[in-house]
Amino acid sequence: MKVLVTGGAGYIGSHTVLSLLENNYDVIVYDNLVNSSIESIDRVEKLAGKSVTFIEGDICDKNKLSQLFKQHSIDAVIHFAALKAVGESTKIPLSYYQNNVYGSVCLLEVMQQHNVHNFIFSSSATVYGEENDVPYVETMKLGTPSSPYGASKVMVERVLADFSLSDNNFRGVSLRYFNPIGAHESGTIGEDPKGIPNNLLPYVAQVAVGKRDKLAIFGDDYPTKDGSCERDYLHVMDLAQGHVAALDWLNRQSDFSGVEAFNLGTGNGVSVFAIVKAFEQVINKKIPFEVSPRRSGDLPAFWANANKANKELNWQASRTLEQMMEDTWRWQSNNPNGYLA
Repeated sequence: MKVLVTGGAGYIGSHTVLSLLENNYDVIVYDNLVNSSIESIDRVEKLAGKSVTFIEGDICDKNKLSQLFKQHSIDAVIHFAALKAVGESTKIPLSYYQNNVYGSVCLLEVMQQHNVHNFIFSSSATVYGEENDVPYVETMKLGTPSSPYGASKVMVERVLADFSLSDNNFRGVSLRYFNPIGAHESGTIGEDPKGIPNNLLPYVAQVAVGKRDKLAIFGDDYPTKDGSCERDYLHVMDLAQGHVAALDWLNRQSDFSGVEAFNLGTGNGVSVFAIVKAFEQVINKKIPFEVSPRRSGDLPAFWANANKANKELNWQASRTLEQMMEDTWRWQSNNPNGYLA
């Protein structure tokens, strides 16, 4: 099977590409390299001992996408290509709607023109919004997220639902995942944010390796056990394997059409302070931090009910919090400047 992975050079994309190669899928990566590095694909190829077809291009470029589909016989698409920082999305919302929503529509239009019907969407737990109680379950109504990033994911899920009603051939899976952290156990691929990290663990790791002076913890007055935000952190390799499991599930559903949503998470909420402490235990030194004002768009606490994915996809998050910390530190200490030599 030939799988197109948009945004495949990014953090989650590159780990998923590795998992796909290890499961004998042929992979084409399409990425504009705005928030990623081609080096990640080179390293994935070395780890897997297999090659990837790489095409540099923007998700909003329908002509380039159409050329790609003409040249390659694609069986399925896994769609990661999106801007993903909650805080940044409140500052540049138009860029988020342009890239995440319009880009997804462009991709779906080109897929339809070329009779490609299998689609896996990189969604997010943020689609549950502020109205739903935790733990989040797939049967809940889509909420009103507190950020343009979250809103863009809800919009794409609605587009998928409407599109599937108009095209009986379309077979979609929406994977709603929580907070991926960690890196491949080899320490050769991992999260490499450009500029100041928007996510917690890369920031912690950059402080630990001496790239940054101290960590900013956004708010310690939330209604949680220790006052800091709680999230469902899962290992990026567990998440990558979740995408392969979703693709395998689609392949088994001969009479399925429509869109099915699955939560991918551990089912446990872990606070920011607990993450810092766990990381300190692994590296055996203190992480300097200061408490800053709350960040726009952040919810106090959320985590997954992943029973549906456990049962139907035969998938489970198996790696421990300690493994997540160890693998993050191995990646960061081996690559203090990320993919830059």
